[in-house]
Amino acid sequence: MSKFDIDSLREEELVELNHKIVARLRFLSQMRTHSKMLDFRIGERVKFQPDGRPEVTGILTQYNKKTVTVITDSGEHWRVAPGLLSKAEPARADSSRRDDIKVVPLSNRGNGN
Repeated sequence: MSKFDIDSLREEELVELNHKIVARLRFLSQMRTHSKMLDFRIGERVKFQPDGRPEVTGILTQYNKKTVTVITDSGEHWRVAPGLLSKAEPARADSSRRDDIKVVPLSNRGNGN
């Protein structure tokens, strides 16, 4: 890394340098976050540990700018930093839950009817 003497810079130059440094650090942080997001796919089961609460498991439903949205098994919506997520085991097929699933036929749009 090259060294340069910031003591010789004027105040305006220091302010400009500060803005460039902050912008670069923000960009690097966003790139790290984006990279971590890509470790997970929409629809994938994930888990995370909120402070002071038991581990939470759910489905990743959306990528946001800095977080991802997870809908938990209990129906809660959480926005979670991707660095806090880990992959969860697939949900067990529970026969009693299968009986509660309702299939609703959707109309066939675009068929001219």
